[in-house]
Amino acid sequence: MATPLYQTVIDTIVARIASGELPSGALLPSETQLGAELGVSQGTARKALSELEKRGLVQRAQGRGTFVTLRTPEMSLFNFFRLRSPDGTLTAPELVSETVIRRQATAEERAALFGRPEEVIEIRRVRSVGGRRTTHERSCLPPALYPGIVDRAPLPNALYVLYQRAYSIIIVRADEKLRAVGAPADVAAALELGEGAPVLLMRRAAVDVLDRVVELRVCHLVSEGLDYFVTLS
Repeated sequence: MATPLYQTVIDTIVARIASGELPSGALLPSETQLGAELGVSQGTARKALSELEKRGLVQRAQGRGTFVTLRTPEMSLFNFFRLRSPDGTLTAPELVSETVIRRQATAEERAALFGRPEEVIEIRRVRSVGGRRTTHERSCLPPALYPGIVDRAPLPNALYVLYQRAYSIIIVRADEKLRAVGAPADVAAALELGEGAPVLLMRRAAVDVLDRVVELRVCHLVSEGLDYFVTLS
């Protein structure tokens, strides 16, 4: 089956965003310009831009045009940091400690990450909410997609904003698995808990605009007094 014309427009714009040709906040060509450049009707270009807007990759401003979505730290935290107060209020987590290293990839990491890397960049973080340690994170990245990231440490609070602005990697989806476990010894020590204390284990595969798994994240979360907040649509 032939690819619909509007999908060709979508694929072209996504490729330009992913390559950095259209960076965050960049103004896209108008529907008329896109149609002329790609040999499609203005209506087809309009449909493609509407689909990209639904995915959150672009934003339309009345009278100004269509722009590549500029992700802010606040937006990234709201979309991907799940621990909230029972009323849904988000308190930005504070960084307690961080280490960034390069190491050999495990078999599971090689199989899951884009490019099947022999090594990974591992970012370990402990974060607190309201002065209480709540999150132990281990994020693993394929080095080829993030050159020089080790030298950028300390890293900003919202990693996904860094990925987009510095590496043109835009996270559009996070596939997560969640279960209750006892805290392992190293996690318990980092979170100031007793070994085996109940925590939530979250495993995440973050997927970018090119449908690549560009980050694996394992988090142990202390949810006492907090909710793991998810919106389904």
